[in-house]
Amino acid sequence: MLNAIIVDDESSGVESLQILLKKYCSSVNVAGIANSADEAEIKIRELSPDLVFLDIDMPFANGFDLLNRFKVIRFEVVFTTAYDHYAVRAFKHSAIDYLLKPIDIDELTTAIAKCEKKKKDVNPEFLHMETLMTALNQAKAVKKLSINTVEGIMFVDTDQIIRLSADSNYTNIFLKNGKKIFASKTLKEFEEILTSLNFFRVHNTHLINLAFVQAYTKGDGGYVTMIDSAVVEVSRSKKGELLSLLTLNKG
Repeated sequence: MLNAIIVDDESSGVESLQILLKKYCSSVNVAGIANSADEAEIKIRELSPDLVFLDIDMPFANGFDLLNRFKVIRFEVVFTTAYDHYAVRAFKHSAIDYLLKPIDIDELTTAIAKCEKKKKDVNPEFLHMETLMTALNQAKAVKKLSINTVEGIMFVDTDQIIRLSADSNYTNIFLKNGKKIFASKTLKEFEEILTSLNFFRVHNTHLINLAFVQAYTKGDGGYVTMIDSAVVEVSRSKKGELLSLLTLNKG
């Protein structure tokens, strides 16, 4: 049996996870619930859980702040978040589990299975903050993108790309130096590559580098002004997630 603590500032997030655990993960006992980092610290020290489901985005102190309060982390951590942010995606590449809300049942059961396996290990390896920070830094690192064009293949540093726009089955890529590349690949294909590198698809036809957003203007979905003065429409369904990501980038 795994004794777990759920840390989430939203009651709806706690309730939905409890329901899923009760229905699909009978080996998990929810020993405690915390709605803030301060409350979670007390519960963790008191209950010594095997597993902590940790919401990243919480007011006053986030999930990372909480973990930094422990010199040694002797419990498994499964991050939960509503936003598929580039930093969170880095966790997967470092064998650090996270669940994207709304939580997928298969991903939840897979995460639980990993925790159960680790609990049986004689010398289990727990999360190290150094590992986590390395993953975050690697996600932010400059990487080169190979771009197929009519003329051949170009290699561009991703931190030089301001935005991308769909053009049927092709994509226009706009760079900091003012140049534009016409790529032989769909915007969706670029989205799959660049989302983990601080890019966000604000509209069906636009993928932007969050680092180069100059301003956001309110509206139905609103629109963003990029550093090249381009004005890009934001779809209504993407507005909330975009604003949260912009806040994270600012912080």
